[in-house]
Amino acid sequence: MKDGRDDQDNNVGGTGPGTGAVTKTRPKTKRPSLYKVLLLNDDYTPMEFVVHILEHIFNKNREDAVEIMLHVHRHGVGVCGVFTFEVAETKVTQVIEFARRHEHPLQCTMEKE
Repeated sequence: MKDGRDDQDNNVGGTGPGTGAVTKTRPKTKRPSLYKVLLLNDDYTPMEFVVHILEHIFNKNREDAVEIMLHVHRHGVGVCGVFTFEVAETKVTQVIEFARRHEHPLQCTMEKE
């Protein structure tokens, strides 16, 4: 006895109508823009203080921190790291606040990579 449906609708093999794959199109996700956090040289902030900042705020090991500090000292500016906007902004704020708390004029900024 037939239930009124076409034989093709009962196709168990998966080759009949209604068995096409459903594809979802996902929007392409764009990578977030990255920002370089820069330290600026001055004639007053002690080198050891800059190394301390690089170790504690930027999680650099001693060797890398000294290398970055010397680069800043010799060239006037140096990259501490590259981060997403929010992280870079937070690091800049942390550096400036820490330097002010210790009465150093150290400047830190960020720029789009």
